[in-house]
Amino acid sequence: MERYFAPCPRGLETALADELQRLCAGDIEPADGGVAFAGALELAYRANLESRLASRVLWRVGDGAYRDERDVYALAYHRDWPRWFRADRTLRVDVAATRSPLKSLEFATLRIKDAVCDRHRAVAGKRPTVSKDHPDVRVHAYLTADHATFYLDTSGEPLFKRGYRRETTEAPLRENLAAGLLRLAGWQPGTPLLDPMCGSGTIAIEAALMALDIAPGLKRTFGFQKLAWYDGPTWQRIKQAAQRRAKPPVPIGIYASDDDASAIQRCAANLVTAGASGVVSVERVDALARAAPEPPGVIVTNPPYGVRQADSAALAAFYPQLGDALKQRFAGWTAYLFSGDPRLPKLIGLKASRRTPLFNGALECRLYEYRLVAGSARRAHAVIK
Repeated sequence: MERYFAPCPRGLETALADELQRLCAGDIEPADGGVAFAGALELAYRANLESRLASRVLWRVGDGAYRDERDVYALAYHRDWPRWFRADRTLRVDVAATRSPLKSLEFATLRIKDAVCDRHRAVAGKRPTVSKDHPDVRVHAYLTADHATFYLDTSGEPLFKRGYRRETTEAPLRENLAAGLLRLAGWQPGTPLLDPMCGSGTIAIEAALMALDIAPGLKRTFGFQKLAWYDGPTWQRIKQAAQRRAKPPVPIGIYASDDDASAIQRCAANLVTAGASGVVSVERVDALARAAPEPPGVIVTNPPYGVRQADSAALAAFYPQLGDALKQRFAGWTAYLFSGDPRLPKLIGLKASRRTPLFNGALECRLYEYRLVAGSARRAHAVIK
């Protein structure tokens, strides 16, 4: 039984744990910023291919107590790196820490890199070459106050890089966070879904991939393909089974719109690359003028909040108008607005029935749930001084 850790956007740990359970992972333990779990090596293939919420899948290869950099070097040196990857693979080492007594994580990173390379040289007479930008193999270390844990990255590039996004808006929503918003909203294929401020279309595309049962990793390669235990026939069998499972692209009640013509072009292009062309209805229309496309459904959207639109006064005027438009045109719908702007709940004029804390990178955000019933009570617009 192998041990793994899958980091994810903070706030999605419980949803990721549920997803991993469906993939038949064992010993599932949610933690801050990710989920620990266990399973066979084959589970690493499936988790990388199928997980919509994880950022990476890290394979735990060792751990131990430490006091200083010399202990960290010794712990790393005594891992059997030559058994796990060849010395002609390029290497990158990343270190994260919580309450570590070490003065410099940069120096700790250097010592771990030295240990991995020295172990290879002792065994095979050859050191791996370091590559920060395009490494074949990534070693991750996590340091607590007195304990070091070492991982090999089975993902390579982060899992939110699905391979379908060619062009983006200025501040794109990461794919796994978009998939997480849909999960937190409880959206299920067959329920009408609208993103009226779609940008490059990430939320709508992730919904389309869910509805078509297209595994998110089908269009990319993974770090485990550079590790010594990689079994090509097993991987092809798992991948081909996922390909056979995918449904043909047909319209399925997912709608995306934006008032920016270039955003609509990017959204359409990304849908083609994702293999979901024709699944999502895409049109150019202002969110404030957008009508409900069909009977009650779910809105999941990422309104502008500072990063995408720097004009503070324009945003302060926009939020009340958005609240009015939702109330007037979407009675019976439930809206989920994802925002890092604390003014939104004060200005939109609707009472949130739920607020879920999330992080978009380092930015603390909220997913606000609004049940839009006809004649719903509105609070007076707050005044921001």
